Amino acid sequence: MKLIYRIALRLSAVLIPLMALWATLFYFMTVDEINDEADDALADYSELIIIRMLAGRELPPLNSGSNNSYSITPIDREYAESKSHIIYYDAEVYIPEKEETEPARILSTIFRDNDDNYYELKVAMPTFEKNDLVRTILFWIILLYLILLFTLIGLTTWIFHHSMKPLYALLQWLDSYTPGKHNSPVPDNTNITEFHRLNVAAQEAAHRSEELFERQKQFIGNASHELQTPLAILGNRIEWLLDNTEPNEKQVEELFKMQRSLNHIVRLNKTLLLLTKIENGQFPESEDVDIADLIREQAPLYNEIYESRHIACHIDLPDHFVVSMNDSLASTLVTNLLKNAYVHTNPNQTIDVVLHGRTLTIANDGDAPLDAEHIFDRFYQGNKKEGSTGLGLALVKAVCHYYNCDIAYRYTDGKHCFSVTWP
Repeated sequence: MKLIYRIALRLSAVLIPLMALWATLFYFMTVDEINDEADDALADYSELIIIRMLAGRELPPLNSGSNNSYSITPIDREYAESKSHIIYYDAEVYIPEKEETEPARILSTIFRDNDDNYYELKVAMPTFEKNDLVRTILFWIILLYLILLFTLIGLTTWIFHHSMKPLYALLQWLDSYTPGKHNSPVPDNTNITEFHRLNVAAQEAAHRSEELFERQKQFIGNASHELQTPLAILGNRIEWLLDNTEPNEKQVEELFKMQRSLNHIVRLNKTLLLLTKIENGQFPESEDVDIADLIREQAPLYNEIYESRHIACHIDLPDHFVVSMNDSLASTLVTNLLKNAYVHTNPNQTIDVVLHGRTLTIANDGDAPLDAEHIFDRFYQGNKKEGSTGLGLALVKAVCHYYNCDIAYRYTDGKHCFSVTWP
């Protein structure tokens, strides 16, 4: 999940309870304020009625339409002394003009006249329907919440993208960074301390990676180069022993095993040297190479080598497909793809070599898919085969990267498919 989406979700999670709390407080504060205003009006109206009654003056009408209404009920002393003299409460009152009940705020007060008679005065003032108020407040709260939420998300997104430009620039640089290539320096056009420190750390890590990469290449190159002479001497001595001595059958068998192992090490050493040269860019010369002709030359050779396994190779090529490459690297690319297909194809199965457009695809039958993430790594071998060094596909990948070609692997319809696409 992207950081901006995580921030938006967290903002929403925080705003929901906050807005709910604010709506609850707003509702109770609104009701309390309305009740205070109604209570003051009821107190004034009841005081007016009591004064007029005690003075023997004419009282207001008992029901003034949809406005205030009142009633005066004689009570005895015991009732008067058992009740609070002033009570405010909410209740439903009947409005004759509307022939229905409505919510009202009621003041109940007890007073006595000059003759020591007690009366209960109830004054009612129509007020609002609280359920309607709750629905209204809820509607506006939801509307306000949505407006506030989208506004905050919009502002946060804009501020986030504007503030995070240095981070996006660094991420783009990291995506394009490749050890051993001519990489541009880390972009550091920011005055934000944290981003500057991050850029500096990334640049230092890149320098360390470059140093380690160069040391690794030098070590492999030097080791492979230094191994050539002793490996050649060992090979010559084994041949001398076979030609100039009379070893018994068991000794001959062991000498041949040593020779096969030594030949494997020699091939491995040559492949490592070739990989090092490719990575060091030691093949600058390029020429026009016809990949279609190269495949037509190499495929029959592998058919002959693996003739005993009865592998059928189906070839679908155009007349010509010319690219600008080093001739040796083009041959390395094609031969390693073909060899990989033949080595890992079981007897009596098929290999398909197809060149359409600018994409070469070599497919061979296989029982199960391989690890697509590591198949082009050095020494990766899904199924160990005799004669395989584990570096063939690594060589193919190195050549493809050298010429900016796309190399891909997929497993489709029981076939391992390797595709190379030229730019």
